[in-house]
Amino acid sequence: MSAVGIVAAAGSGLRLGADRPKALVPLGGRPLVAWAVATLLDGGVDEVVVAVPAADHDAFAAVLPDGVRLVEGGATRTASVRAALAAVPAEAAAVLVHDAARPLTPPAVVARVLDALRAGAPAVVPVLPVVDTTVAVDAGGTVTAAPDRATLRRVQTPQGFARRVLVEAYGALPDGVELTDDAAVVRAACVPVGTVAGDERAAKVTVAHDLALAELQVAGVPGPS
Repeated sequence: MSAVGIVAAAGSGLRLGADRPKALVPLGGRPLVAWAVATLLDGGVDEVVVAVPAADHDAFAAVLPDGVRLVEGGATRTASVRAALAAVPAEAAAVLVHDAARPLTPPAVVARVLDALRAGAPAVVPVLPVVDTTVAVDAGGTVTAAPDRATLRRVQTPQGFARRVLVEAYGALPDGVELTDDAAVVRAACVPVGTVAGDERAAKVTVAHDLALAELQVAGVPGPS
């Protein structure tokens, strides 16, 4: 089964306090986006398309391997994935969408997603259990409910889809509608989404503290327990 990876890398580095797109921020001497692309390729995808800010095309090209296709990303994640999806070859059977902000995702997670797609799943996401008590609150911050955490999961990337399923789901999504991830897009099209085991190392780098913890992982120093 041929598979193409998409990396959403057009986001700013504002919350990270960076002076460049977040995907170009270095981790262990390599930009976040380079880690994400390597994870996809090592995990079994055949090629990768990266959605980047138009103004930084050359900077991304300089740090990524030959053969990685760059497309102009949009102002939102949804727009960027749309642009990258349009560049995926029609003969690809599967598409995996990954966040550049999850640089240390092990290739084994990618392989698990691909295995589920090969087994016939139309859509699959890596997940982890929720270990904290989780509550719902009202507008004033008062707790209104405490969902059973046994039924809750934290969703990671890469998220995998049969190419046809993802293309049709994005085609049915009205212009201007922004969803938090690609699983939400296919669920809006009434497609069931399966799960595989995620990995704690696939944590998302959003703020400076996250980057510091990732640096500890790269250095082989245990983070705080």
